[in-house]
Amino acid sequence: MPDIMLILSCLSQSVDKTSLGRLGCVVEGLLAMTGRVTMRGLSRWTERGGSDRTLQRLFNTTLSWGQVHWLVIRQHLLGDETQWLLAGDEVVVSKSGKKTHGLDRFFSSVVGKTIPGLCFLSLSLISVQRRCSYPLRLEPILKETAASCPKASKAGRGKDRGRPKGSRNGNRREVSLSPYLQFVQDLLRQVLALVCQTLTVRYFVFDDG
Repeated sequence: MPDIMLILSCLSQSVDKTSLGRLGCVVEGLLAMTGRVTMRGLSRWTERGGSDRTLQRLFNTTLSWGQVHWLVIRQHLLGDETQWLLAGDEVVVSKSGKKTHGLDRFFSSVVGKTIPGLCFLSLSLISVQRRCSYPLRLEPILKETAASCPKASKAGRGKDRGRPKGSRNGNRREVSLSPYLQFVQDLLRQVLALVCQTLTVRYFVFDDG
């Protein structure tokens, strides 16, 4: 536990002392436990100060998780690399029940079909020299936002292919972004504002499915 708190001490500028102690308990439980991660499982694997009620208080606390991830990366993972990429990808996690915010049916490429669960957009920093990825931002995608994703309309691409008759060239700089792309753009701007003073991101790599 003291070693974990030493690593997390860099978060003191963004997280209060009480939440930092609770976060240390969660990290300790995550590193020790096996199987599926649950609230009850975490409370069983943590030592004193990691009761189920304490963990509930932590998860009810509003934290800037993007800032938390960046502080850990900046303090412990940055090296002398000069080439950094920013990558984005969607992650679907299966979840049962009916009350979880954002719960709906999403297509999972791992299972190969639509499943009930949660969908997240993950943005990670990639070190070209180390060939390592460091997750920086994870935001939930709601069904109405995912519906405007380019991959959601792939099923109908077999009809009326090609350029519509009578259409003219338009100004490529005047692009109307879908709600999904606006969501991605907003996250990109927030992430770049967070890291641009420390490192330079040369390219953005995005998997739209």
